[in-house]
Amino acid sequence: MSAPALSLTPRERLVVALDVPTAKEALALADRLSGRVGMLKVGLELFCAEGPAFVKELQAKVPVFLDLKLHDIPTTVRRALGALLKLDPRLIDVHAQGGPAMLEAAVEAVRAHQAAGGQTQLLAVTVLTSLDREALAALGHAGQPEDLVLAYAKLAHQAGCEGVVCSGWEASAIRQACGEGFHRLTPGIRPAGAAVQDQARIMTPAQALKQGATWLVVGRPITHAADPAAAAEAIVAEMQS
Repeated sequence: MSAPALSLTPRERLVVALDVPTAKEALALADRLSGRVGMLKVGLELFCAEGPAFVKELQAKVPVFLDLKLHDIPTTVRRALGALLKLDPRLIDVHAQGGPAMLEAAVEAVRAHQAAGGQTQLLAVTVLTSLDREALAALGHAGQPEDLVLAYAKLAHQAGCEGVVCSGWEASAIRQACGEGFHRLTPGIRPAGAAVQDQARIMTPAQALKQGATWLVVGRPITHAADPAAAAEAIVAEMQS
């Protein structure tokens, strides 16, 4: 039976990617964005630079999505999650490309954490939004990106993950295939008129919500703005429209 859909305000749906190199910059942004966004995303660069203690400090200000995209043999992923889940982030992710056994090992670790009172939910990364059809062809996948995304989403759903990371272009098909309660977190979100930068499959916030995204990840349009708080508020307003 599919889980029920989350009831979230537009503000709660906004996830800001902390694409800054130091804890000092990240914590300053957290202070400015607290109460204005739903989560802050900590990726590999920031986590490797500042470590677990920084994540704990950040979570005292704003809930955290720990975006480390774990991808290894099942035992290694299970043990890595066992260490990371002590931080109790709101969301954490693994790569769906790791296969069924790895996904099931990750689900096992997260469910044990939830049974002990933890809040973390597990997402599986499908296809990076920086990859287009040409890039996937170079990796040996001759089809359309959305076909591979949907296949990975179904695999993650069957394994027991609570959602996926996908572009807005695939959110609707995943919702139809896996149910409303199977969450869809969409990076590659750019406000109308913003620069594309290093993303290939992008959408505006309004477009992504219409396609069925649960959470929207926005980075540089907020973190590199002259006034990050005002930029976040403008995106929330765009989502509300």
